Amino acid sequence: MTPAAAAPGRGLVTPLAQPIGEWRDALTRALGDERALWFINRGFGVVAAVLLTLSVVLGVLATARAGSRIWPRFATQALHRNVSLLSLAVLTVHIGAAVIDDYVDISWYDAVVPVNGGYRPLWLGFGALALDIVVVTVVSSLIRRRLGRRQWRALHVMSYAAWGFAVAHGLGIGTDRRDAWAASLLVACIGAVAASAVVRLATQRHERRLAT
Repeated sequence: MTPAAAAPGRGLVTPLAQPIGEWRDALTRALGDERALWFINRGFGVVAAVLLTLSVVLGVLATARAGSRIWPRFATQALHRNVSLLSLAVLTVHIGAAVIDDYVDISWYDAVVPVNGGYRPLWLGFGALALDIVVVTVVSSLIRRRLGRRQWRALHVMSYAAWGFAVAHGLGIGTDRRDAWAASLLVACIGAVAASAVVRLATQRHERRLAT
């Protein structure tokens, strides 16, 4: 594989070039295939999209006041929190593989700062925005008791934007985006979020009737 040409304005990441190259070589030797990092990047990206979708769906449903004996409300909230943490871990692997791999020019700076990316900057920027928002929402949930309810809700609602940016990122930069399975997965993710929103609106109306 031929490394992509370096983009300008990367002085901040130059000191990391040598250790990243060493990690790449070590991983390639350990995995026995120079394409392994690319496969890891792609695979974990798909899993991250599914987990982010599941997190959003659970987050929408967790706002409902109703529960059941079989599945109480706190179980949905706990699952939502754990899935969010797992999605962040999967995103970390996805991003790490993209940065370490030299097939395209993506630095750690590009992964967190949504400007001046060296490879498809618009779509890469959407991915960086998604990551930044996910980190903010996860951290805000972990310190929820220290935040006021209004501040926490204002930060947490940003997770919907993170999901949207992640979908846009996959559409613009994903190498499998034109394959039937990838298109089907995308439709399923959008459909799941839309369905959860419809269900939540229906339960919200029911809650209002009970309150009057």
